[in-house]
Order: sequence, then C-alpha cells, then structure tokens
Amino acid sequence: MAIIGSIIKGIIELADTVTTEENPVDAQHNVLMKLLDTAKNTRFGMDYGFAEILKHENPEQAFARNTPFFDYNQMQEQYWKHLHEGKKDVSWPGNPEYYALSSGTTGKTSKRIPITNEMLEAIKKTGIKQVASLANFDLPAEFFEKTIMMLGSSTNLVHKNGHLEGEISGISASNIPFWFRGYYKPGEEISKIDNWDERVQKIAEEAPNWDIGALSGIPSWMELMLKKVIAHNKVEDIHDIWPNLQVYASGGVAFGPYKKSFNALLKHPITIIDTYLASEGFLAYQDRPNTNAMKLVLDNGIYFEFVPFKPEYIHPDGSIVANAPSLTISEVEEGVEYILILSSVSGAWRYLIGDTIKFTNVSRAEISITGRTKFFLNVVGSQLSVNKMNDAIQKIEKEFNTEIPEFTIAAIKLNGEFYHKWYIGTPTPNIDEEKIAKALDEALKKANKNYKVARSKALKGVKLVAVPPAVFHDWNEHNKKKGGQVKMERVMDKDKFKEWEEFVGKKG
Repeated sequence: MAIIGSIIKGIIELADTVTTEENPVDAQHNVLMKLLDTAKNTRFGMDYGFAEILKHENPEQAFARNTPFFDYNQMQEQYWKHLHEGKKDVSWPGNPEYYALSSGTTGKTSKRIPITNEMLEAIKKTGIKQVASLANFDLPAEFFEKTIMMLGSSTNLVHKNGHLEGEISGISASNIPFWFRGYYKPGEEISKIDNWDERVQKIAEEAPNWDIGALSGIPSWMELMLKKVIAHNKVEDIHDIWPNLQVYASGGVAFGPYKKSFNALLKHPITIIDTYLASEGFLAYQDRPNTNAMKLVLDNGIYFEFVPFKPEYIHPDGSIVANAPSLTISEVEEGVEYILILSSVSGAWRYLIGDTIKFTNVSRAEISITGRTKFFLNVVGSQLSVNKMNDAIQKIEKEFNTEIPEFTIAAIKLNGEFYHKWYIGTPTPNIDEEKIAKALDEALKKANKNYKVARSKALKGVKLVAVPPAVFHDWNEHNKKKGGQVKMERVMDKDKFKEWEEFVGKKG
C-alpha cells in the first residue's frame, strides 16, 4: 500500500474541504485595493492618482477612467526602462530581482517583464492551489508518490545589471520550494542545460531511472521530448518507460490541435489538466474534471478587466483603442469573447497580455483561452479567431484520419483577390491539399457566419500547403526560440509570412 501517498492525498483532500473562497467580486475588489495602496507612492501611482482612486466610492470605475491601457512597449518606454537604469519605485515598490524574457509568438526581440518577489510568491500560492485541486480528480494514492516532469526553459538564469533573466518557467523552476525538489524532474543539473537538444537527450538517457506520474509543459515541446525518450529507449510508447504516468498539465496554448498526436504516444488515456501560466503571472488553472475550462485566480495579486473582443476596439497591430470599454468580473457574460487586461503585483497596469478568453461558467469564474489579439484575422470582414481555426483543424484531423499539431495562416492577395493561405504540419505523406483546403473552408463557413459572408464577397478562397511538423519546429529554432515557453504564431502578417515562405522553400 502507498502509505506516504495516502497521507499526502488525505492532506490534499482535507485542505480542499476546509478551504473557503471569497466571492469573486469581493476578491477582485480586495486585490485592486491592495494593489493601488501598495503602489500609490510609486512613479506610476502618483502619475495616475492612486491615492485619490482609493478614496473613490467606486474605485474600479475611477481606476478604469483615470488609467489608460498599456501594452508592453508602452510600459517599457514610459516606465520599465527606468528599472534597467537602477531606478526604484517605478511602477511597483523597489526594483525587481528577476525579469521574464518573453518573445512570445511575435518576433525575435525578447520582452523583459519584471518579476517581483510578490509575483513569485503569488505563483507559488497558485501552484499550491492547483495541487490541492487534484483532490477533485479521483487519482489513486500511489500517484502522490510519483515524480513530476516539468519541461520548461533552462533554469540557468543570466545575470545582467544586478538582476536575473530567463523565461518564466525557468524562473519558477529555479524557485521551487525545498520540500518539492524530491518530486521534481529532470532535476537541477539537467534543467540548467541551456541547449534544448542536449537537455532533451539527457532526459532521454535518464528516463528509465525515473518513475514519472505527471508531466507539465507546452504541448509541442512535450511531444518532441516524449518522442525522443521513446526513440532513444527503443520502446513503443511512453508508458513502456513511465508506466505510472497518469496526468499531463498542459499550458501555453490550446491543447486541442495536439490531442490526436499526443495520444498516439500513450498506451492508454491520461488525465489532461489545463493551466494558464504566462510571463505576467499564473492566471488560471483547471480545478475539476469533465471540463476544459480553467478557473481564474481572483484572490492572488492580479486584478482582471475584460474588453469585448470586437473589431472596432482593436487596432491592426492587436492593440486596443483608447476608448474601448472595459468590464469587471461582475459584468461579464458567458460565451462572449473578451480581451484580457490585467494589473499585477509585478507593476503591470491595465496591461494588454495579448490573449482573448471567454467565460464558460461565470459563477465559477471559469474561462477558456480563445486566441490572441494579433492572431485575429479580419481581412475583408472574415473575423476569424484562433479558437475557430483550432476547431476546424480538429475536424479535418478526424475527417482525413491524420494529425495536424501545427499550422499557420495569412491573408494574401493573388491577382488583386484576397485569399487565406494555410500551412499545416502533418506527418501524413502525399496528403490531398486541395481536398483539405475545401474541407477547411466548409468547416469555417459552418462555424463562423462572418467568415461565410466574407467568402461570398471579397474573400475568394483558401490555399493550403502541407509540410512535415518538423518544419515548424525548425522555424522556431531559426528564430532562436526553440523549447521552453515558445509558441508558434498561428496568424502572420505580410512581412512575416514572406519570411516564413522563404524559409519553407529552402527546407523543401
């Protein structure tokens, strides 16, 4: 009998039963008040009158009215750049010890997002909340004695101008509590290897020595790691190496497009749990089975606002128009897409994180990620979101009995006419590109009335090219973005798409 596992499971179940949660509206009000009070004497707080907002009868309204939206470039240029000059109390008290490097899916230049001690503590607390929620998933006691493979970026952080820099997964892993280190793989030594391929090779070599019960990481890179472990050890599937693997905590992107190819690496199904850990914080996690939705963390250092995801509120570069309305958690509706805005204990204020979400259950504050503001393809009124693209790709996988874990799309002009051009990553050779293009077009027409209208007018058709999935991984490596928190851009602008097509041409 798994005695230790039974004890741990019992503690988790007990913690889950005695934990009481604040009302979502009250929780967010308290977070906002604490954020404003803590930052009122910073340069940002004084610029936007936080002290006066705190006295207002409706601080949520006053905060939204007095403080503009900020994207990364605006925060960096107006405030965060001064932190690198050694200034303190800029947008949060003190000067942060860490910066999360994030180029995301939009270019080669890394963003440097401040990570304060308060944010690290918030990430740890949310991590503990997620562990406690495992009591809801009916896992056996033996599971709680297994180790967890956390596949993120290197923990070998870079010292620069008195602080440490790295991707958020590397920063988080380097701050793992001492009591958890015995459960954490690949361990400190391997996690410090900077080169992705070397790190994965070492994991493959050590894999038979570990009893992995859970995985955590971005799906595309997790798949590559699992394939390497399987190939190196000459086995049929990952359960031949890790027979007790039962849980995968997916994050960073929607798991849907990877579901078929990921499951092909398993002997039997495992529990998939979605998480939402971004460079700006640990925002949400799935806390119960039988849903793909995640619970927003409303009581732990992040204040959320929600801008309706409508074309008239979005600039072509994905930023928000200045007068776009923002809603609080008390005003949102289920099934409506919103642009996510956050203010946090890292000194981000009314910050455009770049993601779009919708509420699947308002009373539970449960959401799903629907896409990126920059990945919203609205040429000639098609209004095509990544969420719709993902759904269509999964239908194509089923219809054509293939796997399409990767894709990207752009609007192009041929002979004066607009087309959507898709590149899909599939291991199936000689696949019928014209048939898939037609099926994809029909799936999107059925799912999106705006797309259907656009196709009857100015959007003339769909072009499609199939390439091996490895081309997408090579593209990320070409852009010095292999492994870690890297996500493939689903929608490209004209210049990036030209670069992409040139790259694919050389690979062919």
